[in-house]
Amino acid sequence: MKVTVSRKAHFNAAHRLYRKDWSMEQNEAVFGLCNNPNFHGHNYELVVSVTGEIDPETGFVMDVKVLSDLIKEHIEIAFDHKNLNLDVPEFIDLNPTAEHIAVVIWNKLRPYISSTKELEVVLYETPRNFVTYKGL
Repeated sequence: MKVTVSRKAHFNAAHRLYRKDWSMEQNEAVFGLCNNPNFHGHNYELVVSVTGEIDPETGFVMDVKVLSDLIKEHIEIAFDHKNLNLDVPEFIDLNPTAEHIAVVIWNKLRPYISSTKELEVVLYETPRNFVTYKGL
């Protein structure tokens, strides 16, 4: 029997959507206001879910305290109140779209979650715009 446990978290971060290899006009046409050279920010909401079998000894799929600590250490501390383009190494050459941020979060957490468990990241950039990533 598979069960999913989830933990919600949040972080505030600034970013700019643009490609260095495109002209300003092309960046403005594709990314609009999100291409602001002075950046803009979001209050990101994050839901991390782990799916797997319930451990017969503990009754857990995964200890939610452990999941919470992993999110804090590897995501919140790394991203909260940061400029994603300038302060987060993963985005130096990667456009920090919600899609890319979700994949980066998944990749940062995956090594710490048992390979027997499924990992899903849902990232809300706004209350109505969100991305889901479950791995390859």
